[in-house]
Parts: sequence; structure tokens; C-alpha cells
Amino acid sequence: MEYLRHTLKNGIRLVHKPVSNAVAHCALMVNTGSRDEKESEQGMAHFIEHTIFKGTKKRKSFHILSSLENVGGEINAFTTKEETCIYASFLPQYYDRTLELFSDISLHSQFPKNEIDKEKDIIIDEINSYRDNPAEEIFDEIEDIVFKGHSMGRNILGTKELVKSYNREDILKFVYNNFHTDETVICSVGNFDFKKFVAICEKHFGDAPTRLRNFKREEFSNYIPSNKTENKAVHQAHCIIANVAYSAQHENRNKLIFLNNILGGPGLNTRLNMGIREKYGFCYNIESNYTPYSDTGILSIYLGTDFGSLEKTIKLTHKELGKLRDKKLGSLQLQRAKQQLIGQIAIAQESNVNEMLSMGKSILVYDKVDPIETMTKELEEIKSNEILEIANEVFDPNKLSMLIYKSEKQ
Repeated sequence: MEYLRHTLKNGIRLVHKPVSNAVAHCALMVNTGSRDEKESEQGMAHFIEHTIFKGTKKRKSFHILSSLENVGGEINAFTTKEETCIYASFLPQYYDRTLELFSDISLHSQFPKNEIDKEKDIIIDEINSYRDNPAEEIFDEIEDIVFKGHSMGRNILGTKELVKSYNREDILKFVYNNFHTDETVICSVGNFDFKKFVAICEKHFGDAPTRLRNFKREEFSNYIPSNKTENKAVHQAHCIIANVAYSAQHENRNKLIFLNNILGGPGLNTRLNMGIREKYGFCYNIESNYTPYSDTGILSIYLGTDFGSLEKTIKLTHKELGKLRDKKLGSLQLQRAKQQLIGQIAIAQESNVNEMLSMGKSILVYDKVDPIETMTKELEEIKSNEILEIANEVFDPNKLSMLIYKSEKQ
């Protein structure tokens, strides 16, 4: 089914996919995240994600949270390095209610001081919780190593000291400087007429002042490989091996998605899972992840293992990378890997929430949404020698960084 698009006069872009499901999903996505913060603003985008729900000119926090909950819907939000997003799931008859709520909190939030002060404690608890989980913390710290000296490397949550210091004026200044109508997308998947969807968006967002972005993000370019070991109070060793990777705009992006899926994607038959966990039993969790950003990207391999098995597991991991660098995939291996990834993409699209968020991200980054057939066609055309070349570039041992958490008692 096709993706239907419209752009409001102020630059806000709309994208809708009609489906026959009983539940609808909608999101307001802005092309602003933690990488857009100044050093003195670390954690501000995430702070706004929390406080945007705390009161508008006509609603208190309770009324914002109850607006959709009272009719069985759900509302939530998240912040990434490059996006801020409010999203909701609801019955299709509540499109107007949902989009009016989105409009109210995104355009008319008051950020009252008493609510800001309460939310500071909640976010500090979130920071503490995250620091208690080394398997999560290590992912953020490796980005700080890979993107050293750049806002891309900073933790999305910020620091306790900065969070404590923020006030209403700081929030309003950041919103004014970074939230623009031409960098905003409203995306929807639901059993709802597109013309009605456009009319509702016009009603609630059409009068928002046009605010166009007149700056470009500072690109990251000076990667220097680094190795670091930290002593922590952990019960097992945690390790990440990483390298900078292709941006979302790079012609090899989908080929690296394909290669990463072979190496350590979600399947149980990945090279890392079969060659290390299943063969030797060294790891409960070993995986690889590729995250493309607008101007750069990161490929990381994470493993958690007993302290005594750490060196052997790292050595085996490099052995698997070496195989991908040294030997082309056979025709049967290549075809099976293509079929696996195509199937995974199709299954992921069964989730309308995932597809709706993917649509919004795609419009922000590419100003288009490709159907699954386009992705399938690109995957079918991948050749073994192309994967070999990418493996030699991204898995070059001289370009890899490594971060290890282990206990000083070991």
C-alpha cells in the first residue's frame, strides 16, 4: 500500500499509510537530538522530552497524560542523537484528539518551574539507573571514544550537574534555536482517510509560525582508534569493539546492514553466535550493531563473558572478522543471507508502530519512503566481492577501537 504525503505551508511534512487495522499510530518527529546540544546544554533534548508533558496554556500535566489514556490510547516519547519524537497509539476515531494534543504540547508547553524541578529528580534517577547497567552504559561510552571531542559522542541523558542547573529560559532558548517546522514530520499508520488526516493536521498545525533551519550540523571527521580498559564492580566482563561506519546517505549503507546481519544481527545463526556462543559456550550475549547517522555512523560488536574467557572470546571475535575480510561469501551463503534479511525486514514491518516511526525517520533523512520492494531489489543485487571490500574497510584491525569493563578483583 502506498505512502501518502502532504506538506503544510509552514514546512511541516505529513506522511500517512492507510491500513485496515483496528488501532492507529501517529508520531510527531523533529530532526533535533543530543548532537545538536552545545557543551553547556548536554541532556537538554532529553530534558525537553520529559518536561514537554508537564503543562500547556490550557492543560496541566494530569490532563495531558489522561487525554488519550481516558479513551484507551497510549502516548510516549523518546530522544536519540538526532531526533526527538512524541508518538501515540489509539483507536482511529481519536485522530483529532491525538493531533490536537500533539499540537498543544509541542507548540504551547509552558515548562512550569515546579514541574521542571520535580522532573530533574526523575532524570537523575534515570541517569543512576543507567549507570547501574554496564551492558547499556558501555554502548554510550564507546560512542564517546569513537566520536571523541564531538557532540555525537555525548550521553543523551546529560550529566547530573547540568540537569540540576537547567531552568525554563534554557529550555525555551533551546526549543527556539533547534525546533523548526521544515525539520518536523507528522507520520501516521491507521484506518483513516488521508484527506481527513491532512485537514486535521491543517487545523492544529497549519497556523504554527514558519521557522526554517538556517544552519548545518557540525560534521564528525577526525576518528582516532583507541583502546581502553576500566575497572568496575561488574560480575562479568563487558567488551565492545567498534569503528566509524557509513552515514545514512552513503551508497554502501544497505550493504553494511547486510554484512552486519551476517556477522551478529538478531538471528541465532550469525557468525558470532554460531562461532563463539554455540561452539564454545563463552557468551550469553554476543551481537553486532550498525547505526547510521546523517553524516557518519558506527559499527560495534558487544560481548559479555566470564573474566577468564575474555581474552579467548576477543580472539575468536577477531577470527570471525578475519574470515569476512579474507574470504568471499559463496553463492549459496550469499543467497541465504539475502533471504534471511529480506524476511526480517518483512516481519519488522508487521509492527505498525515500527513502520510508522521508520516512515517519519525516512522523511527526515531522505525526504522519501521507499517501499519494501525497493529495499528487496537493492539486497538482491548485492555481490560477494562488494561485501568483501566493505569487510576489509570496516573491520580493518588498525581502525578498530575497543572498550572493556572488568572487575579490579579479577
